[in-house]
Amino acid sequence: MGKQYERILLKLSGEALAGGSKEPLHPATLETIAGEIREVALTGTRVAVVVGGGNMVRGATISKAGIDRAQGDSMGMLATVINALALQDALERMGAETRVLSAMPVAQVAEPYIRRKAKSYLDKGRVVLLAAGTGNPYFTTDTAAALRAIELKCDVLLKATKVDGVYDADPVQDPRAERFDRLTFHEVLRRGLGVMDLTAVSLCKENGLPIVVFDLTVKGNIRRAVSGEDVGTLVSDDAPEERS
Repeated sequence: MGKQYERILLKLSGEALAGGSKEPLHPATLETIAGEIREVALTGTRVAVVVGGGNMVRGATISKAGIDRAQGDSMGMLATVINALALQDALERMGAETRVLSAMPVAQVAEPYIRRKAKSYLDKGRVVLLAAGTGNPYFTTDTAAALRAIELKCDVLLKATKVDGVYDADPVQDPRAERFDRLTFHEVLRRGLGVMDLTAVSLCKENGLPIVVFDLTVKGNIRRAVSGEDVGTLVSDDAPEERS
């Protein structure tokens, strides 16, 4: 990879904030993630964050229990607001300047998402936390992350996961699974590899936005990914398939 990114969008799952605990939010994990984001922001890199809500509600899942899918997705979007507020609190206790912008109106706790305002906050060095996905049902927070990264002119989308990159099979289920160091968008789409949902990958492909998939559970990996170190799998137009 090899280059320092100046403007990033970090995609966190809601489950990442639970840190493997039975509670939806784990204070020590929140503090660790916030500390790494703060460290990156102090280097001058502009940081936007999209966080999921799967630690509390996942619309596609609860719809199987009979809840209307659009209603379930609205519940999931509200869960992302809670997660963004929790991360904001952890960051601000460390002295970081933050803003939470929501695609759903929640005026008492967050500003509405307006692209020009979000871009202005980034330019001023604020950590911008983007909540409520796209504000629409049937769209994942992966797609929201791709959309926001493109709108805000980010250099890269950093997809934080529990594994150290993209594999040709599920590494948990298949010990013979091989990891890719580099992939093209075309190969990801052709093979249906589990990088992000296909809408998000297609958006990144159409707009030339590289994706780095890396392991969040390794301390310091956010900083390493921002610095361009080889900590995961790079997906881009000019990254030929390369297995590790």
